Amino acid sequence: MDRMNFLSFFLLCLTSVANSNKANKHKPWIETEYQGIVMENDNTVLLNPPLFALDKDAPLHYAGEICGFRVHNGPSGSGSVQFEAVVLDRSTGEGLVRSKEPLDCESQREHSFTIQAYDCGEGPDGVNSKKSHKATVHVRVNDVNEFSPVFVERRYEASVPEGRLFDRIVRVEALDADCSPQYSQICFYDIITPNVPFAIDNDGNIKNTEPLDSKRQRVHTFWVTAFDCGKNRAQADAQVVVTVKPSCKPGWIGWTKRVEYTPGSGSIPLFPSLHLETCEETVWNIQATVELQTGHIGKGCDRDSYSDRSVRRLCGAVRGEVDLLPPPSPAANWTSALPTLPSSDSSLVFSFNGSNHVAVVPDSVVSALSGDHFTLQLWMRRGGANIQPATTQTRGSRKDEETIVCSTVKNDDSFSHYSLSVHGCRLSLFYWPDVSAARPVKFLWKLEQVCDSEWHHLSLSVQFPSVTLYVDGVTFDPALIHDNGAIPNPAPRQRMFIGACWEPEEKQKEILNNTIPEGKDSVKYVGGYHGLLSGVTVRPGSVEPHSVVECLYACREGLDFGDLETLGSGMKVHVNPSQSVLVLEGDDIESFNRAVQQVTYRNSLRFATPGVRPLKLTTSLRCFNEESCLSLKQLEGYLVVLQPDAPQISLSGVGPHLARPAPEFEGPRGVPLFPELRIVCSLSHAVNTAAQGMEGGALMSDAVAHTLDGCEVQPLGEELNPEREELLVDMDVVRERGLEIINTTAYIAITGAESISVYEDVLRSVRYRLAKGSARFERRFRLSCSEMNGRYTSNELTLEVNFLHSLDSLYHPSHLLASQQQFLHPSHHAGELSGHTLPNPHRNSVVPGAATVIIMVCVGFLVVMVILGVFRIRSIHRRGEDSRGGAKEGSSQWDDSALTIIVNPMESYESRMGISADTEGEGEEDEEVAESPEDASDDQRIIIKKEGRDGNARRY
Repeated sequence: MDRMNFLSFFLLCLTSVANSNKANKHKPWIETEYQGIVMENDNTVLLNPPLFALDKDAPLHYAGEICGFRVHNGPSGSGSVQFEAVVLDRSTGEGLVRSKEPLDCESQREHSFTIQAYDCGEGPDGVNSKKSHKATVHVRVNDVNEFSPVFVERRYEASVPEGRLFDRIVRVEALDADCSPQYSQICFYDIITPNVPFAIDNDGNIKNTEPLDSKRQRVHTFWVTAFDCGKNRAQADAQVVVTVKPSCKPGWIGWTKRVEYTPGSGSIPLFPSLHLETCEETVWNIQATVELQTGHIGKGCDRDSYSDRSVRRLCGAVRGEVDLLPPPSPAANWTSALPTLPSSDSSLVFSFNGSNHVAVVPDSVVSALSGDHFTLQLWMRRGGANIQPATTQTRGSRKDEETIVCSTVKNDDSFSHYSLSVHGCRLSLFYWPDVSAARPVKFLWKLEQVCDSEWHHLSLSVQFPSVTLYVDGVTFDPALIHDNGAIPNPAPRQRMFIGACWEPEEKQKEILNNTIPEGKDSVKYVGGYHGLLSGVTVRPGSVEPHSVVECLYACREGLDFGDLETLGSGMKVHVNPSQSVLVLEGDDIESFNRAVQQVTYRNSLRFATPGVRPLKLTTSLRCFNEESCLSLKQLEGYLVVLQPDAPQISLSGVGPHLARPAPEFEGPRGVPLFPELRIVCSLSHAVNTAAQGMEGGALMSDAVAHTLDGCEVQPLGEELNPEREELLVDMDVVRERGLEIINTTAYIAITGAESISVYEDVLRSVRYRLAKGSARFERRFRLSCSEMNGRYTSNELTLEVNFLHSLDSLYHPSHLLASQQQFLHPSHHAGELSGHTLPNPHRNSVVPGAATVIIMVCVGFLVVMVILGVFRIRSIHRRGEDSRGGAKEGSSQWDDSALTIIVNPMESYESRMGISADTEGEGEEDEEVAESPEDASDDQRIIIKKEGRDGNARRY
């Protein structure tokens, strides 16, 4: 019975165990996070806490056992690939994490992934296996000191001034490729070269331990090494080179006092090697001012070498300006009483002393300036040079103002008034659109250019109520002030004054030669201007475009900055409108030195004005310690603009002689003097022929496109007689091209900047015309041209005009006698007339028209010889009547003489005049003529025939 009960109980227990294995109720459990460490070049990971997986189904077989761990990707996405987890004990759930291959700290120092445990399920086949939650595992790879330090540079260089101790001369640096701070950091540096006056700290800073002497040792060379915190030494040591400079003197180094500029070079750097030495002084602001003085070149700068009028044409300015201060002449005498000063350019500079120097423009000129749209332009320099101070005078309510232009003009049915004045550093335009109705308006500008005693160009464009002011090509906006009539209303009368304004009508006195006599009360003029004026013009009509004003008065030379893109951070550059002052400002010395080397001089003129331009460099420094801040003296030098290659202007295509029949000159259009004129401009420059194996140098000539500004045709000898002769020019061509012409009895001058082709067309239209019966024997003319306002001139082309008279006029006794008297001067001898031509290079008015004179003499003697032949025939007939035999002999002589009568035009005048002495002398003379060579008659016929065929002049 007991045995039966035990067997039943045992079977019941086995049944319970079997039933319980089939019920895997619980999941395995692990920690939520693990921290792991693995040594570099190893694969076993030490986890904290250790890896154990627990299952509440234990100690049941399978269900309570841990069969394995699964590794999943972490945030980096590579954990499952590099790591794996294995079970060490299935019953206890102990596990191990290891890397599949050795890890490298330098490539990746930390790894993260997730791990998950799973049990063995309900049986050996793992049925109904359960998984734990996912736990995060962080693995850090511990570094191994496998790398040695490496210096960033193998050679370090520095330079220091002598006699001083420095906290740091140069800093060396080494790097370690290990990943950990312990092994990647450089713990210390060491100088391995013994007995050097230098020391190095743990950061690599090298300093000198004693003052250095450049005379004792100029260059110090030594070696340094580095150690990391694992005591690994650098793979290779670094070399340090310290150069000892002589005692430092703060200032600019590399300053060149003389700078040369070759015209046509464009832009050149002024300071290519200049740099600032501060001798280690801490500077936080540097400012340098470069000044180029060009005030002696024209008016302010080398704008151009053409005249103002020519520059206006070249820039495309609107025509029609009226010159209010023209050069004194019979037609423009209102400037004759004004003193003038010499000018380096072509313009005329007038001086005003503020009292009795006033120009009163005639009403005939003022009448052409009506309208409220006009442009007033002028050159102004306050104070001027060699001007006496203004005398004390009564100036009324405007005693502090200096009037430049004061004008009242008549419009259609009203009068308008304006005055341009300066007061201190202010420029004002007082404008009254209608003196009888409208209120006056004052436009005011505050300008430094008005009171700096330098030349400035003012262009005032009035298109009321709009007013635009350009000073040296730069626009300035005015302040508008309405004036309620502080001055008396101008009388409705048309007039214009330059250099002052007038008082009211009741105070005016008589004008005498545009000046106030000395010793009299000068109350007639008020607001006298004290300074210099030039080029004062007014052009009525539309205002000048801004582009034209910039072209007219922008400087062609000046300071510039090479490349603004290379300007360092914190650097500023400023150039004034006239490009004579350039200011650089910065806070970094290296950037400042690079910027100074970019300062350039530019000159866009083809033929720049040669000469010296003074150059100055002023530097101001600001330091943290203002008391010990450096002070640099001003540097002075000069820029030399070399002489440009002079162009050669060649006039050709016109022969030295022009012979035409006299009636052609007496026609209505005359005869053109230069029909085939050619003008060629070339530029000759030296060429280095040494590279070509040639000795010496050579000149090369390049044809260039030039602009002429004047040509002149001048009669040589006596001036033209306006009653008998004149020079004609095609005025349509002149007006179409906008050129100006002066036609007098002494010369014809054509002026204006234009191309060579235009001047060729105009000069080819120049004709010479004579009045009826005014033909003479010759007339000589000279032609010359110039450019750059007469700076370069052409060759002088001389033309001799010969007048060919008709044969009919030569038979007139008076003509014959006059020709013989002019040609047979007592000083000439028969021996001078040999052959067909007598070259005489020095021809003048004493022996005019040699070819014509010879022809006339030959024809005259031919007539005389014919008459003598008739007398001889009659003499032979008389002899035949006395003797028959003699008659037959005389008959044969008659036939022979008839064939041999030849006129020799080259016989002396005395032998010809002896023909009429007596009858017997005539016979003897005839026999001598008959014995002369036959070619003499041929010479005579050739001369007459060529004269009648083409009328070409012959050189005698």
